Order: sequence, then C-alpha cells, then structure tokens
Amino acid sequence: MKIYFHLNVESFSNCYLVVNEKTKEALIIDPCKISKEIIDQIENDHYKLSGVLITHKHQSHTAGLATLKKIYDFNIYAADAEVCGEKNLLKGDGDIKVAGLTVSYYSLPGHTADSIVYKIGNAVFTGDVISAGKIGSSSCSYTHSRLCSGIKSKLFTMAESNLVFPGHGPLTSIGAEKLYNTEVGEKLPGNEPDSAGV
Repeated sequence: MKIYFHLNVESFSNCYLVVNEKTKEALIIDPCKISKEIIDQIENDHYKLSGVLITHKHQSHTAGLATLKKIYDFNIYAADAEVCGEKNLLKGDGDIKVAGLTVSYYSLPGHTADSIVYKIGNAVFTGDVISAGKIGSSSCSYTHSRLCSGIKSKLFTMAESNLVFPGHGPLTSIGAEKLYNTEVGEKLPGNEPDSAGV
C-alpha cells in the first residue's frame, strides 16, 4: 500500500490517494479538490479508482466529488446518506473491502453527527476528529464530551505506532496524541511521560 498526500491550499484541507500496488486499484479519502496532479497520478500510473471515503460532509472535504463523478465510476462510502446513498452508508463500526484493501471504520460523532474515522493497515484517517495537538470543534459541551469519549475509547486504544492522517495539518501518531493532545482532556491511565527520564 502507498499513500499519496495532496494539499488543497484554498481550504488547507488534506486529500489522500491510497493505492493497492498489487491490484493497481486506488481510493481517495476526502476529495477536497481534485487537482490536475491527482488526475495525472491516477492516469499515468494506470490506477483504477474503486472508491472514495468521506470522513464527514463538510464542503472542504467533499467539494471534489463532482469532478470525480464526471471522470470515473466508483463507490462512495460515508456515514451520511446524502453523500453516498443508502447502498454504501456506514453505520457504527465495521470493516469493508475497497480497492482490494480492508478498511476498518469507526463512528466518532462530536465534530459532526456523521464524523467517521478510517483505518487501513497502520494508517488512521481521522478527518477533523483529531489532528496534531487538536480535536474537532463541537457545537456544545455534550458533543465535545462525546467526541473526547470516542477518541479515548476507539483511537487511543489503537497501537501507539499507528500514523494519523488528519483532514488538516501535519501527520502525527496515536502515541503522540495520547501524550500531548491536551484538548482530549484527561489522559488514559499509564500514558503519562516517565518522570524518571526527566
């Protein structure tokens, strides 16, 4: 598996092209804007675009869908039926097969009602749920608490070596966020830095 990063400088949103090198299939996560570079990469390397995964339906993460639909035939996966229809609507947590890859998905509402995180191998695509040192904005204290609870129970229980590919900002890791992301609130027991090494 290879992951290619594309930045939309207009909204500072991240778009990811994930490639299955064995089958020459590809999927896109959060097509904020489909640039010539993304199309050239798909076409020049002869990839078949099999699916698009949406972390949540904000325009800064879905705006490129219209362009892709004009060029390719693919399935859209999301937790909102307005985005993907009923056929590929994702509910709760589970696994799907896209582009020959096993994709695990986790419902993590709080930033939006349809926020969902995808995990492929050791790569975790979080949209706006969590990024380096931050978590997604919430409309009230209840949704904030729900988001923090979901991050702790579903993300912070993953291997610390898993890489986090957020919707905005630089890459990080589960381990780094467990230690240093103060926006999540109280840390899980056993995640404090070793005071003996200070």
